[in-house]
Amino acid sequence: MSQLTNSELPMSQLQNQLPNQLQLQPNFNEPGKRYFRDFTPGDDFYEALIDTHRDLTDEQSALVNAKLILLLANHVGDLDVLREAMALARADVVPLKTVA
Repeated sequence: MSQLTNSELPMSQLQNQLPNQLQLQPNFNEPGKRYFRDFTPGDDFYEALIDTHRDLTDEQSALVNAKLILLLANHVGDLDVLREAMALARADVVPLKTVA
């Protein structure tokens, strides 16, 4: 029986495969700030992310995203965690087939 790679696994199976490495539960916080609802820190992050992209062209926004990914990847630093995150991010994305 052939073994599927992470990029070929369904999302539900991939999430079950990553229990101890990649944080999949909401993990947003701001030191010193008290939140009354669990989703509020995530809302604050989303608002900051939208503000980061405000008034940018699609090309500028893609560049900002690429820079942000590299900065955060450097901050995480753990290659196993980064590989798991990349596999999870790509797991349900079907690549376009090129015509020869």
